Amino acid sequence: MVKKTAKKKTKAKAKAKAKAKPKAKKKTSRKKASKKKPINMIISKSRTKATAGINVSGDFYNALDEAVRSMIWSAEQRATQNGRRTLRPHDL
Repeated sequence: MVKKTAKKKTKAKAKAKAKAKPKAKKKTSRKKASKKKPINMIISKSRTKATAGINVSGDFYNALDEAVRSMIWSAEQRATQNGRRTLRPHDL
C-alpha cells in the first residue's frame, strides 16, 4: 500500500505542475556602465598615500605619475647615449 500512495502523490504533483501558470521571465537588461579608458599609472595610489602620512589630492597622483615618467625617460636617454640598454641608478 505504501507504494501505491507514493505513486498517487507523484502523479498528483505532475498534474499540478502541468496546470501551473508559466512563470514570467525576469528582465535581464541592465544599464551599461560607461566605459572609461583606464589610466595606466606607474605609481600605486595606496602606497603613495600611506607614505605621505597626510591627505593627498586626486591631482597629486597624476602629477607624480608624470614626474616619474619624465625621470624614466631622462634616464633612458642617458643610458642610450652611453651605449647601454639597461637603466641604472646613476642614470637618475
